[in-house]
Amino acid sequence: QVQLVESGGGLVQTGGSLRLSCAASGTIFGIDRMGWYRQAPGKQRELVATITSGGSTNYADSVKGRFTISRDNAKNTVYLQMNSLKPEDTADYYCNARRYYSIEYWGQGTQVTVSS
Repeated sequence: QVQLVESGGGLVQTGGSLRLSCAASGTIFGIDRMGWYRQAPGKQRELVATITSGGSTNYADSVKGRFTISRDNAKNTVYLQMNSLKPEDTADYYCNARRYYSIEYWGQGTQVTVSS
């Protein structure tokens, strides 16, 4: 099992910044990708950004140029730097880890609210 603990959510004004962190623990060998997803009220969960063990990144079009995903392998932690935040970024953000290209784990989520 992999445990994921998110932190860093909160309330910010439009144009502001937040940095989310996700620390992985437990059976972490075999994790090939980590990432962030979000779910706004009444909407489906959607991909925000992912980063592979090799460092390749992928972003949703809606966050490209504003969000940056990174990872610290020594700390088994992935980060999401969110800049130029918009009200439409308001959602619960979930950390995700994938092992052996198939087994997925989720964190409990952290709330991000962007006020207009």
